[in-house]
Formats: sequence, C-alpha cells, structure tokens
Amino acid sequence: MRVGVLFGGRSGEHEVSLNSARNVMDALQRAGHTVIPIGIGRSGRWLTGGDPMARLSDRLAGDAGHVNGREQTSWALLPQAGTREALPELDVVFPVLHGTYGEDGTVQGLLEMANLPYVGCGVLASAVAMDKLVAKQLFAQAGLVQVAYVGVRRRQWRADPDAVVATVEHALDYPLFVKPANLGSSVGVSKAGNRTELAAALGLAATYDAKIVVEAAVPHAREIEVSVLGNDDPQASVPGEIVPGNEFYDYAAKYVNDNSRLIIPAALDDATTAYVQSMAVRAFQAVDAAGLARVDFLLDDQSGEIYLNELNTMPGFTRISMYPKLWEASGVSYPELVDRLLTLALEHYAERQENSTEFALAGSNIE
Repeated sequence: MRVGVLFGGRSGEHEVSLNSARNVMDALQRAGHTVIPIGIGRSGRWLTGGDPMARLSDRLAGDAGHVNGREQTSWALLPQAGTREALPELDVVFPVLHGTYGEDGTVQGLLEMANLPYVGCGVLASAVAMDKLVAKQLFAQAGLVQVAYVGVRRRQWRADPDAVVATVEHALDYPLFVKPANLGSSVGVSKAGNRTELAAALGLAATYDAKIVVEAAVPHAREIEVSVLGNDDPQASVPGEIVPGNEFYDYAAKYVNDNSRLIIPAALDDATTAYVQSMAVRAFQAVDAAGLARVDFLLDDQSGEIYLNELNTMPGFTRISMYPKLWEASGVSYPELVDRLLTLALEHYAERQENSTEFALAGSNIE
C-alpha cells in the first residue's frame, strides 16, 4: 500500500514524533509498503519531496519546500492557489503526531474532510483523550477509578494565583502532580511538595496550555501500562511496568536518559493482570477509541488500589516505546503491528463510508 506518514507538528512533542516516525517508516518499508513521508514544521508548514525528515531534524534548514505557503509546490493536501497538483493518491495515512495539532483531533478532522483513511482514533476520541479534564469526566461516568484532581484555567491562575493555590490546597493534600491538560510525554509535568513548588509548577504548566490538571500523588505508586489494539473488539496486551530512573517518569526519563527500566510483563498476579486489561478496554471504549491506544495506570503497592491515569491515542512508536514492546511481548512483532494498524484503519474508514450523506424531504426539490 501507499502510506502517507505524517510527522513533526507544532506541539512540544515534535522531537518525539520524529523519533517515532523513523521507526514506523522503517517498519512499513520492511513490510513492503511504499512510504510517502510528509513532515510538518514547528511553524505548521507541511513539507514533502526530498527528505522532509532530514529537513525537520536540521533546525537550521527552515521550512524550505513547504506546501501551504505562497511558493509553488508539487502538491497540497487540499489544492489552493499556487499548487500544481493535489497530493499523490494514498491508500492510507499514518499520522505519527503527538500532542496538540496532531493527536488532538485537528489533523484527524482534516483527513476526514479530505476523505482519506487514517490510522488511529477519530476526531472525537482524539480530542477527548487529549484533554485530560474532559477525559477524566468520561472515565468517571464509565465507573473507572481515578485519583482525586482539580482543574485549573490559565486565566484563573494569572488573575489570582493565590486563590488558585488556596483552592488546590483545600481540595488535595501534598504531594501533587501538575500537568498541562493537553500535552503528553510528560512535557510540562512537575511534582510539588509544598506551596512554593505548587506555584512554580502551575506557572510552568500554564506556559504550555490554557487548562491545567492538578492530581493527588499515589503513595508507593507503580506505573503500569497496557496497549490496546482494535476497533469494535479491542484487545489488550500483557501489562508492563515502568521503573523510572528519575523521581517520576518525566520527559527526560522517557526520551533522554537511559536509567529507566521497563519490566515486561509486569510482575502482577493473574487477577490484577486481568483487571487492568479489562480497565484498559473499558477506558478505550469510554472515549470511543479506534485502532490503538496506550492506557496508563497507577498501582498503590501497599493498598493494592489501581487508578486509571490516562489514555494516549498515539503513543510513542520508538523502538524503546512501551506500546510496541508490549505487543511484541504479546506475540505481535513491530512490522506485524503496523500492518494490523493499516488494516484497522481501512476497516474504520469503510464503516464511515456506509454513512449516508444525502437527505431530502418528501416532495422537496432541495437536494
């Protein structure tokens, strides 16, 4: 198949996307597919032709050869003035984009408008899962256990930071985790053990997003993750455990340092394994996900309580990323995994094509 692979993007997870896409494109090529690389610069400009990956990897290269500016280009996703032809025919698009402007339903909506099949969740699930505050409300409605949390708006923080700190302290006990609501890869996440650290953490998170989540920390926490694959009948992988080398599994621990350990499968008894797998599938269905997701949990090692942490609709796809490694441990190799994702994308697209877009009232000439 001809597979368009989207990577880069405007989010703080731009570099993570490049690392994931390199591995995805390699696996697709080894599986016999034709890869059409499509880069998105930090400015939002789309790049194709030549080697978009190399241009995006070189910060000094700029956005030369971009698609959606005034210069003439060889193609555009949606034809416009100055373009000579539309995007070459693609069988499916694999949007290896993490974070805002890629994993949040925006690109999915564009691909829907262009009537292109694509890997992963649709507009609704992508948007909901990206916004941690909205996702938490849906998870609660589905009866999934979560840690206590408080939502904060950036405008509230800027207008009266003391009042925000007081509200958080009234609702939650230290230590706390502070996160931008619409980012992944632990970008902008901080742990706060007192009022001074909380204020600093809120200020940092507010630089990344207009919505902030403050969560109660789980004592004696073990970080458990489950990969989910499928559409109407999603399957859960064996669980894995992350033992972070840092105080918690932050961006540096995930992508920079080499001091975190992945334990696959996680050392859980059969009942706990079945429980987290069931919770992962329920969370997947709660947001109407499709294709893939990684579902993260926190396990209190003393009480045994398990908390749903979050759901990621386009998890990392590097060779050391948990999502593909969990499926490998479950008997699905990396090349087989990307092939399955393409098949699921086409199935999901075919189902959407069954929806009628024509309607006329009886006796009406309006079409």
